[in-house]
Amino acid sequence: MTQPVLGILTLYLNDAGALEERSYYEKLTREGRSLGIEVIVFTPEDVDFQTDQVRAQAYVPETGAWKRISAALPRMVFDRCRRQRSRRYERLLHFRSRYKHLTYLNRPLRNKWAVYNLLSKDSRYKQYLPQTRYVEGAGDVRAMLQTYPLVYLKPIAGTGGRGILRIEKTPSGELLVQGRDLSRRIIPPRKLSMEALNGYIARLSRKSVRYIVQQGIGLKLSNGRVHDYRMLVQKNGAGEWKVTGCAGRIGAAGSITANLHGGGKAVRMNDLLKQWLRDQRRIALVKQEAEQFGVGLASYLELCCGALCELAVDFAVDRNGRIWLIEVNPKPAREVFRQAGEQDVYRNAIARPLEYALWLWKSALQDKKNAAGGSIRTDGGLPESAKPADAAAPELRTAVSDPAGAAPRPGPAGKLVPVRRNCRPSGRTPPSAR
Repeated sequence: MTQPVLGILTLYLNDAGALEERSYYEKLTREGRSLGIEVIVFTPEDVDFQTDQVRAQAYVPETGAWKRISAALPRMVFDRCRRQRSRRYERLLHFRSRYKHLTYLNRPLRNKWAVYNLLSKDSRYKQYLPQTRYVEGAGDVRAMLQTYPLVYLKPIAGTGGRGILRIEKTPSGELLVQGRDLSRRIIPPRKLSMEALNGYIARLSRKSVRYIVQQGIGLKLSNGRVHDYRMLVQKNGAGEWKVTGCAGRIGAAGSITANLHGGGKAVRMNDLLKQWLRDQRRIALVKQEAEQFGVGLASYLELCCGALCELAVDFAVDRNGRIWLIEVNPKPAREVFRQAGEQDVYRNAIARPLEYALWLWKSALQDKKNAAGGSIRTDGGLPESAKPADAAAPELRTAVSDPAGAAPRPGPAGKLVPVRRNCRPSGRTPPSAR
């Protein structure tokens, strides 16, 4: 039997050919060998669109070196590309359009504002969302500050804490503004009047970055540092969504976010919850609810947005034990588990996408065998057994959500099956944000 090949699709960081996650790809290669799946790494610039051949890179564990290989374009693709302002990103968009028929483990997820609109339509997830508005001007921020004394200003397409501002209204009526710029550098606290906020927001708008403003949640520990939690939800070797692990994050001194890239540190989830809630019963309830929320959220977003194989769910817990969604990340790092000392979780976090890819490959072989010749796929190559329930066959679409976002009725085997038509964004979404 031919060994399956998984192509890791990425982007060069510069014209010199630097790759951002090379050490992660090395770990994927080693793990792939133990599972019987070959891993190669390529970018759209490595693809010959005329011959469908690729000059990929392959890691050789025996020598610890990388080598170039010529190969046919892989049929299975794990997309690890992040947004860039470059011609490389434009070529990526062309690649995705040209090769829609490939089997992608994951598809791009929409921006923060679009995801917020998707989730706010379903009552199961709306309760976890901080109040959020799209920022068209300073008036939107002022309106939020009239209701919430603490708000966060976030780029709708930002990651890693870049460009996030914390704005707090003090008892004197002044605004205390701090955060990180788009290069993650800390912006020290400064005071502004409400009138001065207009000019501040106007200067941000000139940078061609679109923002949302969001209700703030008090997350400072006794030492003044903020904290949150990262949960990793992944498809396993049976094609099912499962929580791989969850760890706590504590921000660096002076940081308004807990991101590791911004100098934060990782701790075990249970240890941080003990410090924060000091109630073992509430801690157990929070952990149980967070796991159910994470699995349901991943399944729902996959139905709405297309194939996913993993999702990082960043969330906060307030003093009352209420869970608040901070953001979701479809292309997460997993170093938080290694830094928290959870080596088994870290290894599983690396292995899960490979196990899922192997399951997809075996499922496709079985489909081909059952089809007795079959027909050419036009759905991206997913085997029937791997498709979301509403994409596999019309008769499986047995759940109907009402316009108000009521929970769907049980579908086959008691599973909740949202209908794709109710996953469209609603609300004030400018055309450029769609």
